[in-house]
Amino acid sequence: MSATDTPNPSPSAEPRPKRRRFGIGAVLITVYAILAIGATSRAGFQLVAYYGANPAARLPIALSALSAVIYVLATIALIAPGRVWYRIAWITISFELAGVIIIGTLSYVFPDVFVGPASVPDVAHGTVWSGFGQGYLYIPVVLPILGLIWLSRRRAVVLSEDAAAIESATPAKAA
Repeated sequence: MSATDTPNPSPSAEPRPKRRRFGIGAVLITVYAILAIGATSRAGFQLVAYYGANPAARLPIALSALSAVIYVLATIALIAPGRVWYRIAWITISFELAGVIIIGTLSYVFPDVFVGPASVPDVAHGTVWSGFGQGYLYIPVVLPILGLIWLSRRRAVVLSEDAAAIESATPAKAA
């Protein structure tokens, strides 16, 4: 076979689907997307309805808005291909885990700081990360752990995808 001949692929030689579109990757992305929508909706409503009028509610509202940004960015990073997005996923999910642990711990040590006033029922239960995500069935504390495990197992796939992309973009040298 000469350098210009290409092998005739069999009809069954279709490209394999990417792992993140099936299995645990799809579940993680779906749960992150649901949390992104939920946290963004919650923070948006709280910002509009309560932020200006209730100074005591500002910290919980701001922390809920921060968690919304993290969930949106993590969702995008888990979906988008490439090494840069893989790193962004690591950073955002690591930040999320740190936030859940720090805010969760502080919400038990200083409960009055991380809940809004009782007169504001939509803020009175604290932030998304208060009580380690108790108001969200503890999903905010479990999800980043599962996400980091999944990302660590995906590292080889991401690196091989990058290598294949670089190889296909590099012009072949004439022999």
